Amino acid sequence: MNMLVVFAHPTHESLSHAFLQQVIRGSGENAAVKDVQVLDLYASGFDPVLVRRRDMHLDPELAAHREQLLWADKIVFVYPIWWGRPPAMLLGYIDRMFASGFAYRDQGGLLPEGLLRNKSVVCVSTMKGPPLYPLFWLNNAHKVLMRKALFRFVGIRKAKFFEFGRMETPGGAQARKLEKVYRYFKTVAG
Repeated sequence: MNMLVVFAHPTHESLSHAFLQQVIRGSGENAAVKDVQVLDLYASGFDPVLVRRRDMHLDPELAAHREQLLWADKIVFVYPIWWGRPPAMLLGYIDRMFASGFAYRDQGGLLPEGLLRNKSVVCVSTMKGPPLYPLFWLNNAHKVLMRKALFRFVGIRKAKFFEFGRMETPGGAQARKLEKVYRYFKTVAG
């Protein structure tokens, strides 16, 4: 399997970056993983600003990123949850990359045809708040946004979430959670 890891945190001294390292480490020890590409949105200077909607699937500036998404069997997003949602950088990537004509095709009906079928997604996210905060206070808005409004819309049915809370507290069990992500990527098969 080919794996694309999209990293969306501005610093490499972050806990999100530590999770990125565990994704890479585990994948590197997994015989089912053929190749891994990492796209660090901040370090690469990705421009998240959407300036046009029509014909974005033809934008030559994004051609290499479209090829990455087509190449990948599994897409992994590693990011913090700020204000109950992914950072603006990641949302800008989604706005620009998951465009009509590339990720989906309008059919005139209620839902489009998803063009990224047969791919799977893993989201690894961290937050300062309590683990159940998104569920009880936000009605799982983050997962609903990612799973229903994005992944299913573009044809991706298989999505797994690691959503870790209390990550900035001494009792946040960071080492245990990092190990959990490492073990998952060491053994995941598809």
